[in-house]
Amino acid sequence: MTAKKLSAGAPTGHTAHWHSIDWAKCRREVRRLQARIVKATQEGRQGRVKALQWLLTHSFSGKALAVKRVTENRGKRTPGVDGKTWSTPGGRMRAIDALRRRGYRPQPLRRIYIPKSNGRQRPLGIPTMRDRAMQALYLLALEPVAETRADPNSFGFRQGRSTADAVEQCFTTLHRADRAHWILEADIRSCFDEISHEWLIANIPMDKAILRGWLKAGYMHEGLFKSTDAGTPQGGIISPTLANIALDGLQSLLKKNFCRSGLNPYKVNIIRYADDFVVTGITQEVLADKVRPVIEQFLAERGLTLSPEKTKITHITEGFDFLGMNVRKYNGKLLIKPATKSVKTFLNKLRRTVKSNPMISQNQLIWLLNPMLKGWARYYRHVISKKIFHRVNHEVWRSVWNWARRRHPGKGTGWVKKKYFRSVGFRHWVFGVETGRFLRSGQRELNTLYEVSDMPIRRHRQVKTTANPFDPSYEAYFEARLGAAMLESIKGYGQLKRLWRTQGRRCPICHLFITAETGWQLRHIVRKVNGGLDKPSNLVMLHPECHHTARGRGFSVVKPALTWSYRKA
Repeated sequence: MTAKKLSAGAPTGHTAHWHSIDWAKCRREVRRLQARIVKATQEGRQGRVKALQWLLTHSFSGKALAVKRVTENRGKRTPGVDGKTWSTPGGRMRAIDALRRRGYRPQPLRRIYIPKSNGRQRPLGIPTMRDRAMQALYLLALEPVAETRADPNSFGFRQGRSTADAVEQCFTTLHRADRAHWILEADIRSCFDEISHEWLIANIPMDKAILRGWLKAGYMHEGLFKSTDAGTPQGGIISPTLANIALDGLQSLLKKNFCRSGLNPYKVNIIRYADDFVVTGITQEVLADKVRPVIEQFLAERGLTLSPEKTKITHITEGFDFLGMNVRKYNGKLLIKPATKSVKTFLNKLRRTVKSNPMISQNQLIWLLNPMLKGWARYYRHVISKKIFHRVNHEVWRSVWNWARRRHPGKGTGWVKKKYFRSVGFRHWVFGVETGRFLRSGQRELNTLYEVSDMPIRRHRQVKTTANPFDPSYEAYFEARLGAAMLESIKGYGQLKRLWRTQGRRCPICHLFITAETGWQLRHIVRKVNGGLDKPSNLVMLHPECHHTARGRGFSVVKPALTWSYRKA
């Protein structure tokens, strides 16, 4: 395809080569339009919002970022019903040109099922790559409106917010003695599958024809087409935002019904993460007879109902589970700990991993378990977890000890201990193995199993509930939070921290920020096979996808100018 054809519908001067796109410029143009959408939404100028959304969804920058997102996320190799993926630079450039509203008709979803923790199966709908990219494109224009109108205490599937923020809001709402003592644990039954299409089409501030096409596309399962009369598919990029918009307004409705003159006599507060939420109340009767009917009527307008099995009212002294945490008051003191069910689920998963890999090497087993252990410990590091961390450590030790004993049934305890366990400092039962690399001291590097109890417990600093990541006035605030999270993730790696700061916290190929969420990989400027060393002057931090591109295309990264160029093989 010629450059002239590729640039059709795009502003003059845009490149016709995927690797030559100025991603920083694309990001700036999209952010500028999103900021204008936020301002127009705050001023109530709906016509202006619609016009700006049209500009964004028809811009080259928006289309390029949409294709970039769907070709770099975890599902980039998972095709839809057409079996296509965009794995080549040429295919991605053609995809940008294909993101046109005129003549666009969504294809059916590919239906698959994944197991749930209760033994049931959760349906997932996988759109085609083109439909995913179109959803990502229109999401760029929808998110600024959704964030501006969102409930302050909604934390699920929103930029800059996490489960830790929701748990911290629980502490803020419940920790004092004069706060509510009764909690309504609410769960919406099949939220994504039962949202009313009519309500979504009438209330979602986006192109109605495009939205109707996605909702009514249907799905293919075992070669048969089935229509969809309700719900938004789990697996669609835009689906979480649609569900959030459908549930936004519940907090303001409760405030309108139960707050008077700035006072909250019934102590009704809500904390929501996606379709799971808890509501506090002064008495059990207030929650059962006054609050619950208001919530049920709100949900009924959207075609939703509360799940009878998972919705209940409990006292704070009995405690309740929320997002894998147990929130409970002991003698008047609120303590948040990892939920017993979550700990058991994690240990069962870890034991299955160990037992199902009896013949792999010790180094491979450590490679499998360490990400699981670090990720689990990192999730619970903001609550009271130290005792549970030590117990999990013991259970992990038992699992790897039994794994080692089963490999050598004819050997004694001392022999197995000497082969698989090492002494590190005052610890004499460290599951580890020497690698082929040598330290500066001349000793071989030791690869050890991560100790969950080594994870420090730190209080999470909650995000401001009114902060909007698309509002320019909060730009510095969110950049500071991303920087703090990145520093926390690389704490203890001084060389990595200095390298990140030297690069201005940006990837030298795409010039976008490197954060804990984007991830990173190190690349040698001069390859080790050509004599390059593991020194800061010969290393550069790149996004994982940029690292893959640099290796595949033969790019060389030059410092300190932080630019890239082609390198001939």
